[in-house]
Amino acid sequence: MGAIRQCSRSACRQSAVATLTYVYADSTAVLGPLATYAEPHCYDLCEQHADSLTVPRGWEVLRLAMPSTPQQPGPDDLLALANAVREAAAVPAQAPQQPAQRGQHSALEAPAGAEGIRRGHLRILREPS
Repeated sequence: MGAIRQCSRSACRQSAVATLTYVYADSTAVLGPLATYAEPHCYDLCEQHADSLTVPRGWEVLRLAMPSTPQQPGPDDLLALANAVREAAAVPAQAPQQPAQRGQHSALEAPAGAEGIRRGHLRILREPS
């Protein structure tokens, strides 16, 4: 579960209850229930700012139906989460690979015994002296 999202308006510390999206091609602002995920081009608004929303002259506001109570996770959501955890736990661990003989590794693998600095999934190999 993610943290509770706050209103996007500056200096407002209220919890967001609605998401505002602009459709520039249609000169329309769409205000609806809080989106599941925070999107970079959408604005999360608290109840006060959602109710007092104004748009530029010539624009239209499309207000979608807002739920009266915040939606709680249902049994289907909890079952999906439990199934995902079971699937992740059921993946068998890969057996450790035996060191390859010289000439049997691909060009992208580091040679056996090569020393280097490891950063995430990348490895920096030092020049042989």
